[in-house]
Amino acid sequence: MPTEPASAPPRARVAALVRSCHPGPTGAVTVLTALLAAALGHGLRSGLVVTAAVFAGQLTIGWSNDLIDAARDRAVARTDKPLARGELSEALVRGAIGVAGVACLVLSFACGWRSAVIHLGLGVAAGWAYNLGLKRTVWSALPYAVAFGALPAVVSLASPGRSLPPAWMVATGAVLGVGAHLLNALPDLADDAMTGVRGLPQRLGAARVRVVAPVVLLAGSVVATLGPGGVVPVAAWIGLAGCAVLAAVAVTGRGRGPFAAAIGIALVDVAVLVLR
Repeated sequence: MPTEPASAPPRARVAALVRSCHPGPTGAVTVLTALLAAALGHGLRSGLVVTAAVFAGQLTIGWSNDLIDAARDRAVARTDKPLARGELSEALVRGAIGVAGVACLVLSFACGWRSAVIHLGLGVAAGWAYNLGLKRTVWSALPYAVAFGALPAVVSLASPGRSLPPAWMVATGAVLGVGAHLLNALPDLADDAMTGVRGLPQRLGAARVRVVAPVVLLAGSVVATLGPGGVVPVAAWIGLAGCAVLAAVAVTGRGRGPFAAAIGIALVDVAVLVLR
């Protein structure tokens, strides 16, 4: 039987809130932001502020996803969803979303209005659009492409130079976002089919997703490696080879393994960006 939210001690509710924010993707995007900030010339203060802004935005997206999908998650008996299991009250999750939303708004504008407009209008808005309905359509990959593609601009416009990132960096982010979406959905395709979710991964099917997603991710790695032009360092070629290995893991892995491999590819790509 699910635990009654009111009877759970505060520590247990905090732990459930952490598990409900989608900590894997939230943490991964936050780390990617910090690495981008280092690559794009941020100092400690501005780097921390833009990373915190993105983190707060990701919290609102993760919690709203579980809140909106609570009934669906209960229908398929998702044991990894604290809200669906009754470990959290909907009121508590709404309150957490509100606090994170205010923090996201304040921190985003502390990065400058240009960065804030991109972050709130494209990054966070795309995540909410996905949660509110685009995940059930053939356009389900679009919010990922928009949000991941916008991330370099959010970080770059918050830097001391306030400049837009190069087009190849935006393209890399967009392509990686699409690949991450496909692999993130892979473990849940059966549950999605039971509840009528018909996004792009569900329409492709598991067999196609296992092939298409790694190819998309590798395409992003190639853009990250070759996009800056000039002589490619040996270390960058090694990074590209590492991405190929991780893509193979994504093809053959099970459970959350493919998504973890996708995040690994994204981290290698950002490391290559720093190197370049």
